[in-house]
Amino acid sequence: MLFLSSSEQAEWERLAGEVLAEGAAPGRYDRAVRSNLAGMFRFFVGSRLANAGLSGPARSWFAAGALEEGDGLFMNAFVTSFLERQKGRFAMAAAPFEDPAPFVHFAGVPVFRSAREHFLRQAADSLPDFSRPLRFMDVGCGNGALGAALVAKLLESGKVREIGEILQIDPSPAMSRLAEKTVGEILPHAPVRSRTCRIQEIAGSLERHVDVALCSLSFHHLTWEEKVRHLSSLGRRIDHLLIFELDANHDTPELHSPELAASVYQTYGRVIDAVFAHDAPLEVAVACVDRFLMTEAMSLMTQPRGERADYHMLRRQWHELCECALGEGFDCRCDATAYADDFEDLFTLHYGR
Repeated sequence: MLFLSSSEQAEWERLAGEVLAEGAAPGRYDRAVRSNLAGMFRFFVGSRLANAGLSGPARSWFAAGALEEGDGLFMNAFVTSFLERQKGRFAMAAAPFEDPAPFVHFAGVPVFRSAREHFLRQAADSLPDFSRPLRFMDVGCGNGALGAALVAKLLESGKVREIGEILQIDPSPAMSRLAEKTVGEILPHAPVRSRTCRIQEIAGSLERHVDVALCSLSFHHLTWEEKVRHLSSLGRRIDHLLIFELDANHDTPELHSPELAASVYQTYGRVIDAVFAHDAPLEVAVACVDRFLMTEAMSLMTQPRGERADYHMLRRQWHELCECALGEGFDCRCDATAYADDFEDLFTLHYGR
């Protein structure tokens, strides 16, 4: 991922202020930013204009930015087409995870399917043997497929001989129902218990100790402060924490900051490109983008910290979080890349007691 220097961030803030005050056209600032960041800068300014209610100028900046894009980063083009479908509304098109289908399609895109397979191998290799029946918790389980596949892999390898319980936690009733069905198909004899709630509601009150807790693209729905508090509570009740996450800078940067826009531009630009590159019916890909990925991106670009839905962090920040929240009783057992290119990184972390 590319980062802006502190002086570039200040300059981008100043230039955006000029655009908002004077209505300057995109071409005016071609020499004011790094040439390879022209598309990113126009995405930042377009977002600022859209949030100010200036939809016409915003769309002209996004359209101009689309002409500068390449290398698999087409976020301005994606936002332009999204705005056309949304009749110009720079806002979330759906509630997050209202419908499981877009997430299920996303998980099956080749890039992400491959990353999940790498995660399964990395996690299984780093976990120890379990002599007693495994108590497994899947936090933000989604459709339940990743957690069930990991338990199945542990059974196949002989590291787990018996399943004591699989506890699935997800706030979406539709996801919870789908997860129960999925796990039943993969592990037909496993005792499964579902809680339709958020992890912060039960982190400090789990009835039983858990051997392995999986957080796959789930704990990032909490701010840093909430992550520390609830992971500290959770850490007293688990022996192993597995994290599968996106390396992105969406937690501490504030709304409207160049820092946040730069990260959203790169990470969601790459993810959406992978979805559209997948051989699937166009209407399915568009639904995945509009009702899942662009919903997250719009939340990040329109809602202040504390209200938005996602707080992905940089990889080093996840280490800082685990060391801070879990304490000295835990060690890092695995830090591995599940997928990476110049702009996007999915990784595996394992902290064990």
